[in-house]
This record gives sequence, structure tokens and C-alpha cells, in this order.
Amino acid sequence: MSDSAGAPTRWARVVTLVTRVELAIGAAALVVVFLLVLVQAAQRYLPVSGWPWTGELARFALVWLTVSVAGVLVTTDSHIALQLVDGIKNPAVLRAVRVVAALVVALVGAAFAVEAWDLMASQGRLKSPSLRMPLTWLYFFPFLGFASTAVRGVAAAIGFARSPKPPRATPGEVAA
Repeated sequence: MSDSAGAPTRWARVVTLVTRVELAIGAAALVVVFLLVLVQAAQRYLPVSGWPWTGELARFALVWLTVSVAGVLVTTDSHIALQLVDGIKNPAVLRAVRVVAALVVALVGAAFAVEAWDLMASQGRLKSPSLRMPLTWLYFFPFLGFASTAVRGVAAAIGFARSPKPPRATPGEVAA
């Protein structure tokens, strides 16, 4: 990912920028969920009528949080995975399994991105009940997250295929 001088390549800078944007979206969604849940809890004990849109927006932000960082999890190999095959001693078999798994993640991400795009295109006239937010906005972040997952899944498959060494367990994982 760097040239002979050790400086990051243009591709590495783009990936870093996209990762930071995705993490910022996820962090903002997490803060929104936290604040809106606090507002909902406070509304229960105050003598004012509640705002129904707070629960709706909190649910939307939870969806945005979940899918906006999915691509980052694929890139950092931090997503939930059953690593039953990591104990295989043959590095070629292990590499092949990792490549196939990354391609499956990419295909699922691409399929979900297509469905999110279809929902964006077909749900434009519908609005959420409390916020009156167009549902196209709701499906925008899932589309971006799933598209990122697909692209990063393909990149991970290429990286696993080119890697001369089999992957090792990271400090947070248990090696088989």
C-alpha cells in the first residue's frame, strides 16, 4: 500500500478518507441514538407531552449506525466470523477459504446495496409517520454501507489471495 519511498499511495489515502467518513457517520449515529434515548427517558418523568419523533429517529439512527460501519469491519477483519477453519495447517486451503468467504461477503453486500437502491427508487413518495422524512433518506446510508461492504469484500478477497502468509489471530481473538 505504499510506494518505494514509504509514502502512502493515492489508493491508501482514499481508503483512509472513506474509512474516516464511515466512522464519522457511525459515531454521529451513535451519539444521536444516545441523546434521543436520554430524551425519551426524561420525557417519561416530565409533565410535558412526549415527542413521538424521538423514538422513530433513534431507530433510524440505529440502522444507519449498523450498516454505515459494515465496510470498515470488513476491511479491518473485525466483523463477526466463524473462524473454524483457521486451525487448518495447509496455508493454500486456508487462503482459499478466506478468499471464498470474502467473496461471499462482497456478494451479499452487493445484493443488499441493489435492494437498498431499489428501495430508494421505489419509496420516494412514502414518508415516515412522525418525522415525515422521505424514506429515500432512510435507505441512503444502508445503500452506502452495503456498497462499501461489497467493494471492501472484493478488496479483502484480492488481499487474501495475494498474501504470502496465512492470517494469524489478532490479540482479541482466540487462536485454534
